[in-house]
Amino acid sequence: MTSSELLVDAFGRIRETVADAVEGLSAEELAFRVDDSANSIAWLVWHLTRIQDDHLADAAGIDQVWSGQGWAERFGLPLAESDTGYGHTSAQVASVSASAEQLTGYHDAVHAQTVAYLAGLDGRALARVVDTSWDPPVTLAVRLVSVVSDSLQHAGQAAFVRGVLSRR
Repeated sequence: MTSSELLVDAFGRIRETVADAVEGLSAEELAFRVDDSANSIAWLVWHLTRIQDDHLADAAGIDQVWSGQGWAERFGLPLAESDTGYGHTSAQVASVSASAEQLTGYHDAVHAQTVAYLAGLDGRALARVVDTSWDPPVTLAVRLVSVVSDSLQHAGQAAFVRGVLSRR
């Protein structure tokens, strides 16, 4: 298995978990929060997808799916187009609402762009520095592993909230 194939598999697992977390839920269920400070499934999936979109587009030097393919307009959120959800307040979390179709559609589009980018990578490309604002500087490999880790955590949180919903 190549490093590219390994990364495609990891991002595919995120996609599967996202689909399972949102499938068949109404917009109201997707907006459910365990308490007033908790994240909703809609916010978790939107945020993890925004981060993947933002970070992979930056690394690849391409447009984000969110702005380049009209997803920002389709969602119509009261947030800046560049917003990824990082550091959101409780009120901002509550402002993120979407249908299961919007969430999976956007995630699938980001996943497709991610897979297309990863397919062209080899081991040498992973050593490229993509962020010099850290010490040590962040390589593409470290950035991709970070996105996978963060996304899997948020996808798992969304699955947990879905489990809470099913027991109400």
